[in-house]
Amino acid sequence: MSTPGDPAQPDLESCRGTMSAEEDAKWLQWVTHQFETIAGEDREINLQEFKTALNVKESFFAERFFALFDSDGSGTITLQELLEALTLLIHGNPMDKLKFLFQVYDVDGSGSIDADELRTVLQSCMRESAISLPDEKLDQLTLALFESADKDNNGAITFDELRNELQRFPGVMENLTISAAHWLTPPAARPRSRRPRPLTSAYWHNHRSHLLCLAAYAGLHVLLFTLAACAHRALGASVMVAKGCGQCLNFDCSFIVVLMLRRCLTWLRATWLAQVLPLDQNIQFHQLMGWVVVGLSLVHTVAHVANFALQAQSGATPFRFWELLLTTRPGIGWVRGSASPTGVALLLLLLLMFACSSSCIRRSGHFEVFYWTHLSYLPMWILLIVHGPSFWKWLLVPGILFFLEKAIGLAVSRMAALYIVEVNLLPSKVTHLLIKRPPLFHYRPGDYLYLNVPTIARYEWHPFTISSAPEQKDTIWLHVRSQGQWTNRLYESFKTSDPVDSKRLSRSLRMRRSQRKPQVSEMSSENHLFCNIKCYIDGPYGTPTRRIFASEHAVLIGAGIGITPFASILQSIMYRHQKRKHICPSCQHSWMDDVQDEDMKLHKVDFIWINRDQRSFEWFVSLLTKLELDQAEETREGPFLELHMYMTSALGKNDMKAIGLQMALDLLAKKEKKDSITGLQTRTQPGRPDWRKVFQKVAAEKKGKVQVFFCGSPALAKVLKGHCEHFSFRFFQENF
Repeated sequence: MSTPGDPAQPDLESCRGTMSAEEDAKWLQWVTHQFETIAGEDREINLQEFKTALNVKESFFAERFFALFDSDGSGTITLQELLEALTLLIHGNPMDKLKFLFQVYDVDGSGSIDADELRTVLQSCMRESAISLPDEKLDQLTLALFESADKDNNGAITFDELRNELQRFPGVMENLTISAAHWLTPPAARPRSRRPRPLTSAYWHNHRSHLLCLAAYAGLHVLLFTLAACAHRALGASVMVAKGCGQCLNFDCSFIVVLMLRRCLTWLRATWLAQVLPLDQNIQFHQLMGWVVVGLSLVHTVAHVANFALQAQSGATPFRFWELLLTTRPGIGWVRGSASPTGVALLLLLLLMFACSSSCIRRSGHFEVFYWTHLSYLPMWILLIVHGPSFWKWLLVPGILFFLEKAIGLAVSRMAALYIVEVNLLPSKVTHLLIKRPPLFHYRPGDYLYLNVPTIARYEWHPFTISSAPEQKDTIWLHVRSQGQWTNRLYESFKTSDPVDSKRLSRSLRMRRSQRKPQVSEMSSENHLFCNIKCYIDGPYGTPTRRIFASEHAVLIGAGIGITPFASILQSIMYRHQKRKHICPSCQHSWMDDVQDEDMKLHKVDFIWINRDQRSFEWFVSLLTKLELDQAEETREGPFLELHMYMTSALGKNDMKAIGLQMALDLLAKKEKKDSITGLQTRTQPGRPDWRKVFQKVAAEKKGKVQVFFCGSPALAKVLKGHCEHFSFRFFQENF
């Protein structure tokens, strides 16, 4: 909450241990300033102001902290009382912090913590971390922690017993703090996220194909511009610039469409060219070329306008300036002098398309605006053919490829209508669609398709990753997160549907469906509908995740709904892995073939799933449970597939509002061999991953060359890319 006018903030080291007199003065100035921003005119903080500043979800901790800060029991906190509390929490030793924690837990002030007090504290911890568990599970957590800490079995936890219990968790006591109260402590110098640094071997290793293509692209533009400008040097500088830009635009306006030929790109992924060309960045290159086209068009237009102005001013032409710019009278152009008016129309169409292609339009519920304005490429091509005498030569090959792909896609997608036969409405507004799989629909794990549901929008096609494995023959799974207008309409259409109206399926089909279990069953949901809704699909199309099976050590990172491409991949990986497993019929001893097949060279897979809240884990919890069971007996060299779950809304063990709960969750998970939050054997970790430690562990395992595959937010992708560069890991990101 600091502003540019704030007093100088002390650095990270001044927040630890003993401070010098100068550092102490800076710290005092900082705390005084923060206090004044919170306190009212009476220069004291009451309970309500304290709750607001602390930003807590549960008032229990705010009230407990307030009572302990208010040393004189006046009902308000003065600056002096705040400084004393801060001195304890920031600069105090672990024992001081532990005494404060014990006082928080000792609600009645009896000098010991009984089971009811501990249950109250853990319940408040759960609310602070946005964790919802049944009362029975809360009782189990309370008993697990209480029985572990109460060594003498006298029915109460003493200070010494709490200290001994905390010592089982290294580093927690030293770093214990109140993380939500950011205004209480001077802000630590935030470590800069790693960003890819150019001109390093690691950066070149991860971006060489990208950089080479950019260099070739820039070099080609220099060559085209130079040749065209030199050919018209007798006509003056403005004409040279206009002709040079025009020649570059001939290439850009024809080649830009090649980058969106999804069938061609999917085919190229299966060839050696996938190792040379940056096929995964086709959308980024398409966007880059869009910016280049706009820039060159503006320069091209300005150069022509300058030339027309010079001609009209010098009297070199009988036509006036506006006639040269807007009419066909001067006869400029190869089709009845239409170069000038078609140029104006082209520029207006281009600027409209460019403006409607911005992310704020596409991702703010106005996809139709983007879609329909982008279709103006057809009239633009016609105008370009009329405008430039040689453009049709540049467009010939790309145009044929484009229309062939469109014709094939239209024929395949409209050949026969498919049907959505089952729907599950999952937490966080995720719609799980089961579509009857066409007989000739062959895809690979991680592929995506375009979906059209005429009842939602007749002309809209949207891309979604296929979340079912190719080995699942009957249906195709899609998990659709409601993030835009179309996806919200899809979710709401099923949300408001009456399950009684979905009896269009015959009773025999329903019975057959109930008997036929898919390879991996999704969790049951009360929002579960059978239906028979017509839809069309276009695809499948390949993604960077196709490289996973050629990796030696693959790290799959999904954030939220970003798990969908990995759901299919994980199922297929385990299916292929199990094919190499053998069991002796007499002694039931199992072993794995050491020979790797050509399609799968994996030695180890780490799957990291980051979710904001607890309910989001329900999307694929049954799938992950099955994956854990499939490899439960593999202990020879550790698990082939290792899961790592993170819940960002949960507070970490270093936070006084969460330490008790996290200790109890650890103890109960160890006892029951499963996590209380997800039900998996893998313990769900609170907060965000420490990527440096994660990648250090991956590198130390030495299972082969590491490749990291990510699907999630662009902001996290930048962070991961920087860490991958540091550790010399290859990084691939899912793009649509």
